Amino acid sequence: MMNEDALSQLYLKDTTFQDLMQRRIFNVLLIASTYDAFIMEEDGRVEEQLYFEYISLNLSSPPRVTRVSNSAEAMEIMAVKSFDLVIMMPGNDVSETFTGARRIKQSYPEQPIIVLTPFSKEVSRRLSNEDFSGIDYVFSWLGNVDLLLAIIKLLEDKLNADNDINNVGVQMILIVEDSVRFYSSVLPIVYKFILTQSRLFSTEALNEHERMLRMRGRPKVMLARDYEEALELYERYSEHILGVISDVSFKREGAKDPKAGIRLARELRRRDPYLPLIIESSEPENAYDVREMGCTFIDKNSKKFPVDLGKAIINEFGFGDFVVRNPETGEEICRIHNLKELQKSIFDIPAEALYWHASFNDISRWLYSRAMFPIAEVIKQHRFSDISDAPRVRQLFFDLIVKYRKMKNRGVVAIFRQDRFDHYSNFARIGQGSLGGKGRGLAFIDSIIKKNTECDNFDGISISIPRTVVLCTDIFDEFMESNQLYPIALSDMPDEQILRHFLRAALPERIREDLKALLQVVDTPIAVRSSSLLEDSHYQPFAGIYSTYMVPKFSDPDRMLGMLTDAIKGVYASVFYSDSKAYMTATSNVIDQEKMAVILQEVVGKDLDGYYFPSFSGVGRSLNYYPLGEETPEDGVAEIAVGLGKYIVDGGVGLRFSPRHPGNVLQTSELELALRDTQTRMYALDMIGDKGEIKVEDGYNVAKLRVQDVADKGALTYMVSTYDFRDNVLRDNDKSDGRKVVTFNNVLKHDVYPLAKAVDFMLRKGQQEMQRPVEIEFAGMIEPGKKSKGRLYWLQIRPIVDRKENVDEAVMATPDDCLLLKSSTALGHGTIEGVRTVVYVRPEKFSSSNNSLIAREMEKINRGFLERDERYLLIGPGRWGSSDSALGIPVKWPAISAARLIVESALPNYRIEPSQGTHFFQNLTSFGVAYFTIDTTRKRNADAGVTDLYDVAFLDAMPAVYESEFMRIVTFEDPLVIGVNGLKGTGVVVKPNK
Repeated sequence: MMNEDALSQLYLKDTTFQDLMQRRIFNVLLIASTYDAFIMEEDGRVEEQLYFEYISLNLSSPPRVTRVSNSAEAMEIMAVKSFDLVIMMPGNDVSETFTGARRIKQSYPEQPIIVLTPFSKEVSRRLSNEDFSGIDYVFSWLGNVDLLLAIIKLLEDKLNADNDINNVGVQMILIVEDSVRFYSSVLPIVYKFILTQSRLFSTEALNEHERMLRMRGRPKVMLARDYEEALELYERYSEHILGVISDVSFKREGAKDPKAGIRLARELRRRDPYLPLIIESSEPENAYDVREMGCTFIDKNSKKFPVDLGKAIINEFGFGDFVVRNPETGEEICRIHNLKELQKSIFDIPAEALYWHASFNDISRWLYSRAMFPIAEVIKQHRFSDISDAPRVRQLFFDLIVKYRKMKNRGVVAIFRQDRFDHYSNFARIGQGSLGGKGRGLAFIDSIIKKNTECDNFDGISISIPRTVVLCTDIFDEFMESNQLYPIALSDMPDEQILRHFLRAALPERIREDLKALLQVVDTPIAVRSSSLLEDSHYQPFAGIYSTYMVPKFSDPDRMLGMLTDAIKGVYASVFYSDSKAYMTATSNVIDQEKMAVILQEVVGKDLDGYYFPSFSGVGRSLNYYPLGEETPEDGVAEIAVGLGKYIVDGGVGLRFSPRHPGNVLQTSELELALRDTQTRMYALDMIGDKGEIKVEDGYNVAKLRVQDVADKGALTYMVSTYDFRDNVLRDNDKSDGRKVVTFNNVLKHDVYPLAKAVDFMLRKGQQEMQRPVEIEFAGMIEPGKKSKGRLYWLQIRPIVDRKENVDEAVMATPDDCLLLKSSTALGHGTIEGVRTVVYVRPEKFSSSNNSLIAREMEKINRGFLERDERYLLIGPGRWGSSDSALGIPVKWPAISAARLIVESALPNYRIEPSQGTHFFQNLTSFGVAYFTIDTTRKRNADAGVTDLYDVAFLDAMPAVYESEFMRIVTFEDPLVIGVNGLKGTGVVVKPNK
């Protein structure tokens, strides 16, 4: 009974409103005497009247009107200018008008021509003797500019009917009437009614652009003037007719038939028992026949004819509110104003009423009239055969509405409205400014997802973006100016003092009200992320420079609102922290040009004993400069970890794999590596501890948990394996006793969750749509035992700046004894010039207790290089930028931003797995900074020599321009020769004069 195929295919059928109404009337030629034109215009120009009529109905592109006095002048001007419509007003000689029309038609056969004549019995008598072959329509001018609007819309409908009605599903109202006077008065009534209704239903659109486009989906009106023309129009558009308005007396088979309308109604009833028919007649005796067929009768002679017609259209054609009635008494049960209310009310509509309305296609007709074609089509095709099906029908209709609303929300940046934003909303903006870099990236991701329907069910998982609201950059401007914060922000105050001033400042009150409405809908913690104008731009991504806060979900809405507003202010303040200012200097940007949008996004995850985290987070890159075995750079690379993604961004030990070779994971290829080089800690949002007010360090409320403790609670199923020390093997489950090891073996090797395929899909589609290599961020939930395998959220996309310089192969082939450095794991591409200085950490001084001191010293050294506008080669043990001082020097990017080549040398008894995809590495590639990992114990195979080289003794023997307990700086007379082949992953630095 449930139309599952139609439900699953619904996503494919979204209406492309921009493809509707492609043929428009922009230029009108009015042929009329000065006097006739004056009578028509009364006290204003026709063009102005049309303009104001268009504006009042929120229509775009009102036509321009050019006037000439006769058909001879018309032929002259038409020879040099094209017109979409010719309107002719007859003078004393009516015949001359019709003769002129035929001449124009002979020269321009496709030109629509209409005759507009004042109404009188004398004019009617004269018209009855004329040859209408050159005329499309004759209208009777009643002094109402509404008629001009109706004429233009009628002709536009006729021009666009075949495409819009049959190809897209736009509905049609058929008017059958042969009286010029009468259809000249009826058409303006019908059009004014339709356009007003379409303006009302267009308010359900998500933004102004969508609203204007959606008005193109209004029902079209077609005019037939005899029985045969009416039947021909019905047959051509029978699948999409909203209803028929017909006279009774008109021509049939060439002769006047006083009962033609009754015959037409019977024929249409025979073909479609549910088609609404409104029959109007000046002869009251026709009412009996009309009502006997179950049609609506209107008396043409009634003084309130326009009101009666309006009521009939509302009741019969599905306009206005959907009124649920008791089928036995006709009494109103409830009234539904929009789709959201229908979704909310569907389970409360009595079974008898639902069955009755569905039987007469009332629900689909109401949806059709509001231009909701995909959902209306499925509901119309569904047959509600028995009242006992009511529970399933309700569920089907509910599921359809949910799917339709999700579909309409996807790929659209909606305007945030407190009464509209709900659980099915996807992406909204507050303010009129820019979305910022990350915001634009998210909107771009959403548009990619909308285009690729497989994201709804990608091998058992859904791919989407988390629910998102963006505070646009104009809110930042208003906040800064209304609180007079620029003097403080641009000063040299410490970061903590700047933050304190920002926290004391006030957000606009309307923003607080919007945030309250948001908190009523979002039932998860909220990530408050920076989205500045410069972040994630194509050529200078400011990755990871500004703050990202996480606001826990509190039961007290006031407490959560307070923390949310403070987090927004904290992100604003981070634009002006010392690191940001240093970064601006390094990138030649001016800080007061920076504008900050803020992304408010639901945090992916679930709560475990007061700690909130996703199953996994990760980053991916479509270029892999560290290919293993059969992998190629174009296969891409990903790094994943359990818990929050901050762990990877901070340089923690994630699991690296190529999405096209998920079984080829170096870190789990040997038991020793798996036990030594996999994740043992994970990040989670602390939901219970009171951490006080927002701090400069944005991770202040992020807890670092032991993987073992979390896995023992069953929260890492499929992501961890268990080390069986008795048999010295890893078992790919989390149920056994023993140490839990993050291998993702069940995901990557046993495919219980299609992560590798999904990451490959995101990288491939992202690169294809962006037309350049990309880096992405994602997080997901694995849901063992549920109907679906889980959910995957695509969080970010940004371009990788791909260096395309040529590599000098002679440099790459330099003998080892002439090399200072040689790496078989190099990132970057090309020849690096102009570097004369080497800054290096004394390897013997590397220790977790010294590394924080080294980081501070490095910051001072780097500042000096920036002031002198010089660049250097940087060498240090372990990972640069690691938040764990046991693994490397915990610097932030601004502290080493003057380096052109950064080298990480191996630690004794510790294998360095090059980290990929962190903000740190995004900056390396974007600014063309090369990166070497050097492990002087690494061999290509057992028989080969060592592939990596670091001649630290050569540097130690050189005189230093700076020397301290931990660091040395050596400057050479000539620039060093540095070569990187990123596609092969090799790099060399040649000793001077070699």
